[in-house]
Amino acid sequence: MAGFLIALLSGALMSVQGVFNTQVTKTTGVWVSNGWVQLSAFLLCLFVWLATGRDSVTALMEVQPRYMLLGGVIGAGITWTVDALGPARSALFIVVSQLAVAYLISLSGMFGMEKEPFSWRKLIGLLIAAGGIVLFQWE
Repeated sequence: MAGFLIALLSGALMSVQGVFNTQVTKTTGVWVSNGWVQLSAFLLCLFVWLATGRDSVTALMEVQPRYMLLGGVIGAGITWTVDALGPARSALFIVVSQLAVAYLISLSGMFGMEKEPFSWRKLIGLLIAAGGIVLFQWE
């Protein structure tokens, strides 16, 4: 139950973040906004790191494969793309895209994930979610 509530909170925070980032982008431009998002996240992480256990920063050099360290770069891309559609459409497209890509990663075992067998039920659920995009766009 705790995981479910945390996931709901995460989704809500992502939606609010999208709105905030869009508003900052309107005033500053996409790359200044993106830089601020990344810098403010870094400063918060630094503060929490200093206030808690202080895991070893040098352990980053042990991460394999190295491309796994590109999460921040991907985050910058997310911030850049959310601005184009607005918060509601972005959230809907992001969630459906996350489902589709995560399922493909699970099916193929990419990035060191354990391979999962194909499931018609999951594919149908994904198609229903994609159909939600069509309904949401229809006016």
